[in-house]
Amino acid sequence: MQVTLLTGASSGIGKALAHQLAAKKHNLVLVARNEQALKQLCEEITAKNGITAHYIVADLSKPDAANFVYVESKKKNLFVNLLINNAGIGSSGEFVHNNLQSELDMLELNNVSLVALCRLFLPNMVANKSGGIINVGSLASFFPSPYMAAYAASKAFVRSFTEALTEECKPYHVQVMLFSPGFTTTNFMNTPANNNSWGKTLTENAYTQTAEQVAIEMIQAWEKKKSFHVSGRINALTVKLISLIPNATIARTFANTKRKKMNL
Repeated sequence: MQVTLLTGASSGIGKALAHQLAAKKHNLVLVARNEQALKQLCEEITAKNGITAHYIVADLSKPDAANFVYVESKKKNLFVNLLINNAGIGSSGEFVHNNLQSELDMLELNNVSLVALCRLFLPNMVANKSGGIINVGSLASFFPSPYMAAYAASKAFVRSFTEALTEECKPYHVQVMLFSPGFTTTNFMNTPANNNSWGKTLTENAYTQTAEQVAIEMIQAWEKKKSFHVSGRINALTVKLISLIPNATIARTFANTKRKKMNL
């Protein structure tokens, strides 16, 4: 059976995507840590849309989790024709004070597992000369972000990797898209690494979209066969404007603004 595999599916953008994809009759494999949420979501979208939905419980911030997802999907005789690497976490604060293991877990999830899943599922797509990959980046990938240093860097990696992979896959007729949302009204900023005073300075008065808006925009961009899309018109305009400014200037301005908000 051909399926779409979606990571980070139990909440936020991932959950909204699961509903949108199911409505478009995608058979799904949903991946996240929360088994109860995954089971409930699978039951809901199956009953509503008449599709088949499987789930795999995995923590992609842990080593070898990507391989576990691949092996489990093979055991279920599922052919992943579309891979959506949506799972991701962030961190806020002074890097020197951030928890080291939390930073490394973030890189494992945002980068290592993403690369591993692409490498594991891509060969079948190449062999069949069909299929696709959507890697979810971030508005933060376009500029250095002091006090969110490792997160922004992890998304810059996703951006560079995906842009290169897009070109490598063209001869095999495998579509690859980098999709970059900005601030979204999800639980992303409510994690221990983000729910702090530094994190609050990032989101104060920020332009935001709902998870549903982001999910709809992602699918629309994919159906238009785009290889790159920034979610939200204001975010897209921001990317165009900041491309004209040196990174050092952006980093200095961001740092000064955040320090002022923190009264430092």
